Amino acid sequence: MTNMKILLFGKNGQVGWELQRSLAPLGELVALGSDSQSLCGDFTNLEGIAQTVRTVAPDIIVNAAAYTAVDKAESEPELARTINALAPGILAQEAKRSGAWLIHYSSDYVFDGSGDTPWLETDPTGPLSVYGKTKLEGEEAICATGCQHLIFRTSWVYAARGGNFAKTMLRLARERDSLTVIDDQIGAPTGADLLADVSAHAIRAALQHPEVSGLYHLVASGQTSWYSYAGFVIDVARQMGIDTKTAPEAIQPVPTSAFPLPAPRPKNSRLDTGKLQNTFDLNLPHWQNGITRMLTEIIEKQS
Repeated sequence: MTNMKILLFGKNGQVGWELQRSLAPLGELVALGSDSQSLCGDFTNLEGIAQTVRTVAPDIIVNAAAYTAVDKAESEPELARTINALAPGILAQEAKRSGAWLIHYSSDYVFDGSGDTPWLETDPTGPLSVYGKTKLEGEEAICATGCQHLIFRTSWVYAARGGNFAKTMLRLARERDSLTVIDDQIGAPTGADLLADVSAHAIRAALQHPEVSGLYHLVASGQTSWYSYAGFVIDVARQMGIDTKTAPEAIQPVPTSAFPLPAPRPKNSRLDTGKLQNTFDLNLPHWQNGITRMLTEIIEKQS
C-alpha cells in the first residue's frame, strides 16, 4: 500500500472536496480541478486528460468531475456528453493500458423512475434526460474497456460546502410564510462525506480483492420525498433555536408537475445498496443522521 499514487479529477466539487480528505491517507494524492495549471484537469480537453494520466502514472484514478447541470444539459447535450461520457471513457482506456483502477460516480438518473421498488444494479436502465443518458453512456464506456473499476451510482448528493437543498429550504423558511415542495419524487439524501469515506474503504478492499470490480449503488439508508426532507430540515433547525417564518403546517406538498423544468426527473430514485453492503461489509447510516450533522455544522458557522 505504500507509495501508492492516486489521481483525483474534480477536486473542487462537493464529492471531490471530501475525497481530498478521505483519499489522502491511502497514498500520494494528485488532485486536479478543471482550472489546474501544471496538469490538465479540464474534461473538455480529451487529449489533455489522457496526457495527464500518462504523466502522473497513477495506481488509482478517481473521477469526481461531472457535468451536473441537469436542466442546462438539455440545451448543451454535446458538452454534457464530452464531460460525462467521452472523458470517463478516455480515463478507462488509460486505466486499462496502465493497469490502474478507475473509480467513477454515476446517478439514479440512468433509470426511468417508474414503480416504487428500489433499483438493483442489474435492473434495465431508461434515462429520461440528456444528463441521465450521458451518465449511462459514461458507465458503458468504462465497462467496455475491461479496466478494473468501481462505479458508484448515487442520488440526491449534498455537502455542507456549496449550495444544497437543505440550505435553500432554511433560507426560504426564514423569508416566507409558506413553502410548496414536491412530494412525489422519492430518494435518499446522501452526503458527499459518506460517498468519499465509502470510496476510500472500497478502494482498500479492491486492491486486496480485484474481483470486486464492478457497479454498485451507494446512497444513505432510508427514503424520503423532497417535501418530507424539507419538513425535517426546518424541524431540526427549529430545535437548534433557528427562528423560521414558515410554520410546520405551512409547508404544502405538490406534484412534480407543479414545477415544470426542461429535464424530466425520475420519481423513483430509490437505490438498493445490498450488493455494496455485502461486498464491502458496510453498514450505511440513515439519511437523517447526515443531514442533522450537516445542519449542525452550517448553523454553528452562522451563529
